[in-house]
Amino acid sequence: MGTIRESDLPGIGKKYQLEANSGSKIVVVIHNDGRRELYHFLDEDPDECISQVSLDDEESRQIASIIGGMQYKPKALDTVQVTLDELVIEWCKIEPHFKSINKTIEELHVRARTGATILAIVEKGKQKINPGPQDRIMLGMTLVVAGERKQIKQLNDLLLEG
Repeated sequence: MGTIRESDLPGIGKKYQLEANSGSKIVVVIHNDGRRELYHFLDEDPDECISQVSLDDEESRQIASIIGGMQYKPKALDTVQVTLDELVIEWCKIEPHFKSINKTIEELHVRARTGATILAIVEKGKQKINPGPQDRIMLGMTLVVAGERKQIKQLNDLLLEG
């Protein structure tokens, strides 16, 4: 994984610098007003900016969901995980043999039984961020879930066993 450096920009916001394993360098500046600026630098000359994009808050969130896999998950990635200290975010596809199919989040007592949180439900052509207790687990949907590793395992077991 590449290196990410974070720094405060007093009166402006925060700056994140990513040096990818490929050698590319990207800088993201998040302004206090919600604007984001992305800068891409030459691999050969990390001080020479070759492109810059400015995005408002909504555009930034759309791009983040695309990059993060909320819109499309490459088939080669069976499970995708992002780890932030003890927090794990994972994508879980509901398969035909799952006993949780057609049950609501409330019926499964997801939070009480596992401690994990379902952040989003992604289905072909649509997504629902922060689903409610009445949302049903349906065949083929992908759940974006968050929790500690142990909680995610308990949630996967609950989805499988019902």
